[in-house]
Amino acid sequence: MSKNVFEALYKPLYSEDYEQEVLAACMWEGGQECVPGCLELKLSSRSFYVPAHQEIFKVCLELFKVGDPVNLFRVCERLRFAGKLDDVGGKAYLLEVDRKFKFANSSYKAAAKKVKDLEIIRNLVIFFRQGLEDAYHSVNDIDQFLGSVEQKVLEINRDRVVDTALPFDKPREQAAMAIQNMIQHKGEVLGVRSGFDGLDEKTDGFHAGEMIVLAARPSMGKTAFALNIAEAAILNKNPVPTLFFSLEMSAKQLAMRMICSHGRISMTKIRGGYVNGDEIGRVADEFKCVPFWIDESCNLTILEMRSIARRLYSQQKQKLGLVIIDYLQLLSGTDPRLPREQQIAEISRGIKGMAKELNIPVIVLSQLNRESEKEYRKPLLSDLRESGSIEQDADLVLLLSKTKESIKASKDSEKDPEDEKEEKTVSLIIGKQRNGPTGEIDLRYYKSCMRFVCLKKTDG
Repeated sequence: MSKNVFEALYKPLYSEDYEQEVLAACMWEGGQECVPGCLELKLSSRSFYVPAHQEIFKVCLELFKVGDPVNLFRVCERLRFAGKLDDVGGKAYLLEVDRKFKFANSSYKAAAKKVKDLEIIRNLVIFFRQGLEDAYHSVNDIDQFLGSVEQKVLEINRDRVVDTALPFDKPREQAAMAIQNMIQHKGEVLGVRSGFDGLDEKTDGFHAGEMIVLAARPSMGKTAFALNIAEAAILNKNPVPTLFFSLEMSAKQLAMRMICSHGRISMTKIRGGYVNGDEIGRVADEFKCVPFWIDESCNLTILEMRSIARRLYSQQKQKLGLVIIDYLQLLSGTDPRLPREQQIAEISRGIKGMAKELNIPVIVLSQLNRESEKEYRKPLLSDLRESGSIEQDADLVLLLSKTKESIKASKDSEKDPEDEKEEKTVSLIIGKQRNGPTGEIDLRYYKSCMRFVCLKKTDG
């Protein structure tokens, strides 16, 4: 084999596009999402083949480790201070890299994995090329040669495999401590209280790492119910810091709803101006300085949402304890070219991943399809709209539904008289609970002030 042919055969494999996409993702959202993800995949500066990309990633890691935002400006300044800005192509090249993410449809994780895979392949090529030469000099000591080959392959593989498997001792200790805590607080709700005794009795509250789905048809009061839960969390004796993603309504509208609900004040009277201003002020003051944040951004992707939640989780003195998303079908997929069902599946997995990563409960609102209305019956898990993966990923599924009597009235007259009432009875169905019983709870919904209350503790 000639030298030219040999060099062509072993030409280093790399992808400038994938490397740029990873760097752009790091700088695009402050590094809070991408840099930890890269570290999980065991990416280092050596994983990048282009020297300029090695330097840029080094700076991203340095900024992340000291807690500074990883963005285009700070990366540029850090490189300038180190005298390496011109070496990487100057600010113009950093801008070119930064634009890469805006046009990338895939998740950064796919690009990061590709960068890592190509690094492994380059290392293997170097190893086998050297091994080919060593083999000719190891005829008399084959055992030593095979041993060195095995050791080197294991080293390369160790750099590829992420250490996610835990020895049983740690989870065993955690489980034992959790059980002892339950014994010491027998009869108490250990999770985040929902504000509804009947629900808390069956679920023991909302627990860390859980994905809770609250689903209903339009106008059943999903947002009102979610706000009632948020109110119970933040006005508790021990307030639970709560982040509310509102993809449909503005923060002002949500604040108005919370004030009306808490004060049992009719929204109709407020709109007409027929309320006491002092009373409104008194109720509004009860929400002063509560640990509650509303993000009213539209068209968020799950990647962006996780980044916002993680940043808030790390920045606040009080750790974030609950996330509410209103609602799942309004979230955007990372790749708009995929079928919507696949996008929803990705979003659902991302929400469950966020709950586990931050170790907090995440409540996500979801639409139900029209089948239950058409068939005049209570909704089932199979009625969750657009994807069965929602049902799969969820630890707890709550379905807001009309009562049997109300459904029968709708079937008989094609219009439910309860729909016109300001007060009506609804059923809260626990359709799935991974670690507890299912059942139904009767609630009273005061539509004028958007308030739910339990009629009785449990049923069934």
